[in-house]
Amino acid sequence: MASLDRVKVLVLGDSGVGKSSLVHLLCQNQVLGNPSWTVGCSVDVRVHDYKEGTPEEKTYYIELWDVGGSVGCASSLKSTRAVFYNSVNGIVLVHDLTNKKSSQNLYRWSLEALNKDSSPTGVIVSNGDYDREQFADSSVPLLLIGTKFDQIPENKKNDVLTRTAFLSEDFNAEELNLDCTNPRYLAAGTSNAVKLSRFFDKVIEKRYFTRDPSQVTGFTERKRFNFKSLHYD
Repeated sequence: MASLDRVKVLVLGDSGVGKSSLVHLLCQNQVLGNPSWTVGCSVDVRVHDYKEGTPEEKTYYIELWDVGGSVGCASSLKSTRAVFYNSVNGIVLVHDLTNKKSSQNLYRWSLEALNKDSSPTGVIVSNGDYDREQFADSSVPLLLIGTKFDQIPENKKNDVLTRTAFLSEDFNAEELNLDCTNPRYLAAGTSNAVKLSRFFDKVIEKRYFTRDPSQVTGFTERKRFNFKSLHYD
């Protein structure tokens, strides 16, 4: 049997948001019973049918790189993480829907991965204080996934979903929200499953069907960021 072509997708987000549980659900189609903290990076593989149901259908491996650590950690640890950011074809940004800070930190995670050492430190970026053109110009496809959807209090659900809609717009990415302990959120035919498949198709297209795939490594050009938000030590 011939080996399958593959793409590399980073899975980024704060510790505790459920990245390991998400990756296990995506790759094994089952709930992770006893999730543990990821040290360094953990890699799992999902089999994906590109353009399923069309004459162009082809099977690929999706490598999901679950990167551990905290976005606010020491620069030495960030430098260690940088080795995982090479030759990236797509990024899944994961946040805990019940933890607003984990959503804000996605801006810093994305900058760290896409711009390597040029990412700012000590900055929390909130909705409306971010230059959206940074992600409009990114040649790396992004997907936003919110976890612990089942734990959002009913009286706060509208506010949370409004916030995630702003995030989605800022990152120029589709969003999906789920509970990693319930596979039904990703069942075939659901809107989440459709968005996920569309994202993986886009990652594959960028990697194998663009004129110059080697350019899929970060922003097409770097611009000055205009941060107006809170700084902290």
